[in-house]
Amino acid sequence: MTDEPTELSSFREDIAKWITENCPESLRKRPIDEDSIVWGGRNWTFKHEDQRAWMESAIARGMTAPRWPTTYGGAGLSRAEEKIFREEMTRLKAPSPLESFGLWMLGPALLAFGTEEQKLHFLPQITRGEIRWCQGYSEPGAGSDLASVQTRAEDKGDHWLVNGSKIWTSYADKADWIFALVRTDRDAPKHLGISFMLIDMTSPGVTTKPIRLISGKSPFCETFFDNVKVPKSYGEGIPSQVGEINRGWDVAKHLLTHEREMISGGAQGLLGGRSTGEFLGNLDADTLADPVIRSQAMELEVDTLAFGMTLDRYKDQAQSGRGVGNASAMLKYYGTEINKRRYELLMSASGSEGAEWDSPYGSLAAEWLRTKANSIEGGTSEVMLDIIAKRVLELPSK
Repeated sequence: MTDEPTELSSFREDIAKWITENCPESLRKRPIDEDSIVWGGRNWTFKHEDQRAWMESAIARGMTAPRWPTTYGGAGLSRAEEKIFREEMTRLKAPSPLESFGLWMLGPALLAFGTEEQKLHFLPQITRGEIRWCQGYSEPGAGSDLASVQTRAEDKGDHWLVNGSKIWTSYADKADWIFALVRTDRDAPKHLGISFMLIDMTSPGVTTKPIRLISGKSPFCETFFDNVKVPKSYGEGIPSQVGEINRGWDVAKHLLTHEREMISGGAQGLLGGRSTGEFLGNLDADTLADPVIRSQAMELEVDTLAFGMTLDRYKDQAQSGRGVGNASAMLKYYGTEINKRRYELLMSASGSEGAEWDSPYGSLAAEWLRTKANSIEGGTSEVMLDIIAKRVLELPSK
């Protein structure tokens, strides 16, 4: 790119060369789908050795967590360098070497609230894909009103005794550890008395039960804690809670901004490695000639580009130290709505064939159904609109 500073142009050239040399061509030719995702963890099995080679190369250079400090297993890139890395990954059709709730959510929370010993213990394991995490936030009686969580952790001296349940815990049946909100002071106001706790999923008393969705898959689970003993410390300076006891809501809010940013990124997602334009380009000429389809496609592309620039602007703001704050609700809401619009368009354009479960368009129908959960997970669209009205626009409540 001719308008880039020399050092960034050199970085782009270097990182493109590194991706080309280290990401096997077989991976770059495959559609980006569920089988191309590497989650890592104790029980992870690679689909083929090229996935392992790509992940190990990325780990060696710190590129599973490009922005994290090298001390914790990252690459220490600047915001501009990370953006270039993502752009070159997309251009070269390279799949992510590692996906992880640890990278997207827990890691940023540990960087902000964890002790140095916690960071040195957990963050490198996350970047190396050694721990697969899940999130224990929502409960049957505490969804949108998250501060009403009732899963309790009782102080038993050298350990906590945890009882209760969580719901919508994505991939809990495959996770190694869970970061969970638990109530440690039942007499405190609901936003107080909550702690943010790290729990090994192999602990006696932890069980999970998958929840089958209309898409036919079960990424969500119920998670149960029955007299689970959680050590107060996993080693010197490594408490089982992140941040202060009874101040876990501060950690939870910080993590939610990162979760909502992550979900909003779905607005720029690809279908099997193809952009919306590429997908539509494979349809018959009569479909492409339809003025309604063409108009909706162009409107979607413009809105996606505009949203991408807005997302970049807020990421730059976060890099400057100002954070994103309540604007994450705006990003999450608009990002999920764009993603839902994309799949509505693709379903309309593909006609009756697209609605077939086993169709020429692969998993389109299942992916379309899955997008319905986008406006629920990470905070419902209704709650996001309420936050936008009150906290971003500062509209009067009456």
